[in-house]
Amino acid sequence: MSKRVLLGLAIALALNGAAVAATPKADAASASERLAQAVKAYEASGAGEDDGEGGADDASRFRFPPVGPKADADRKALLASARQSLNGVDLSALTANQRLTHAILKWSLDERLEGLSFDEARMPFSTDGGFDVILLYRANGMRLKSEAEARQWIALLAQTPDWYAANIANARRGVATGFVQAVPTAQAVLDRARRTAATPLADDPLLVPLRNLPASLPAERRAALLAEGTRMVTDKVAPARAGFVTFMETEYVPHAARSLAASDLPEGQRYYAFLVRRHTTTTLTADQVHALGQSEVARIRARMEVVMKQAGFQGDLPAFIAYLRKDPRFYATSRQQLLEKASEIAKRADDQLPSHFGTLPRLTYGVRPVPASIEQGYTTGRYFGGDPKTGRAGGLMINTSALDQRPLYELPALVLHEGAPGHHIQTSLAQEQTGVPDFRKTIYFNAYGEGWGLYSEWLGEEMGLYRDPYELFGRLSYEMWRACRLVADTGIHAKHWTIDQAKACFLDNTALSPTNIDVEVARYVSWPGQALAYKVGELKILELRHRAEAALGDRFDERAFHDAVLLNGSLPLAVLEAKIDAWIAERRKG
Repeated sequence: MSKRVLLGLAIALALNGAAVAATPKADAASASERLAQAVKAYEASGAGEDDGEGGADDASRFRFPPVGPKADADRKALLASARQSLNGVDLSALTANQRLTHAILKWSLDERLEGLSFDEARMPFSTDGGFDVILLYRANGMRLKSEAEARQWIALLAQTPDWYAANIANARRGVATGFVQAVPTAQAVLDRARRTAATPLADDPLLVPLRNLPASLPAERRAALLAEGTRMVTDKVAPARAGFVTFMETEYVPHAARSLAASDLPEGQRYYAFLVRRHTTTTLTADQVHALGQSEVARIRARMEVVMKQAGFQGDLPAFIAYLRKDPRFYATSRQQLLEKASEIAKRADDQLPSHFGTLPRLTYGVRPVPASIEQGYTTGRYFGGDPKTGRAGGLMINTSALDQRPLYELPALVLHEGAPGHHIQTSLAQEQTGVPDFRKTIYFNAYGEGWGLYSEWLGEEMGLYRDPYELFGRLSYEMWRACRLVADTGIHAKHWTIDQAKACFLDNTALSPTNIDVEVARYVSWPGQALAYKVGELKILELRHRAEAALGDRFDERAFHDAVLLNGSLPLAVLEAKIDAWIAERRKG
């Protein structure tokens, strides 16, 4: 019997109460008390807001997470304490929901503790994000509802120098130990830092929340708060940004890694193997992922050929792709038009959701442009979660720069993935869980979350969202994009591919624009392993759906299946599989 099967059986037994902990209880505390202790220590470690985006709770919007060796040591101690508490839990004494909490917590604790062993804080930025853009993310969609909240935001701006200093100190440790980003990534981050530092004060996104204070505040108070915030940007934020530019120019870029491969970092082979496990939540090796990617490329390409013929095109696939990239009718002519197209697709998707989902979230989402100061080099779209407690809607971020590189035939797949039924539905339903620890409302496993997003693109066919062969080809191009990711990420980081080698799969097999391909490959170089989550997760969800359809026949209910996948929040794939197997067994009894 394979390790994978044994692991699945062990989790299934644990979730259904038929297994007991391998070690005896260390004290007289009940199983539920020990689990509660573990949850408390885990949440006290800052889990859920480690990235600094401030989405874990209301107060986290107005603070930076602790950064530095001491903060990491404190975090490690809390996580180790939580893990020790789990060791003594008698699983048979827990409820089904508590066993699920235990399974999620155990996986996350092991992953976080292993991550801390590599001192990843030494690399605090990538082409796709970093400490230097966190405030920009928070400002986007921020609604300050009172003078007190405005003052909290201003106080956060005042802390910017300390935030930058702590992260730069971490990066200096990376330089000293050789744990650094590759030259192309370092240069891209420097370019971003320069653009951000050069942002005119009148256009600075950090001041937008203060420009949009509620009208219930007297005009003079609004003006005074904006003036105070402007001083903070001028006196605190601007010097911090300038200092970061100097650091990148004089210290980091000259010492950036010459190799693109994460496996060439100190302890690099062990580190990349860990990243593959982290982002896929599986035991797949880099070689296995690479082979899976090659298989998926061949399968998807065959269907692309069929859809191309349905479009009436007479040439071969490369000629069709070249045609799609160049014909102006496939491109928006203004930023506003692109946003409006995305919004129209989002509403058509909303119209179909009730027939495919038994449970929908209460929270809505909006379509917004990626901030101009970071749009260059930024991905084509992204979702940022909202918060029903603070009245903040979710946000589907659309990159409206370089319009000739944003084909409209790909837009339906993008909106379905990042909006609904993709990340917005999945994230919001997780937030709205009741009777679970807070961490389960915000925890995010990449393979589950991104796998669901890619599954949502597939589901768009059943929902009738692709209106012609071009939009359907756009979906397949996006699916091919994720298959090529498996090939490119492992190629770069495990097989020492060049950037041109990594680009080849995308250029030869997708209709992605050259700009998008450049941005995406740069992302894989700087964020190793993350790109593997999408396809691995989607294939698992599709496998589970097909398993349920085969087992249940006429009794299969798509809406109930989607509830079973979504209503417990984000899960490692093995835990999800055990849950769906249990759901199938229960439905068969009925």
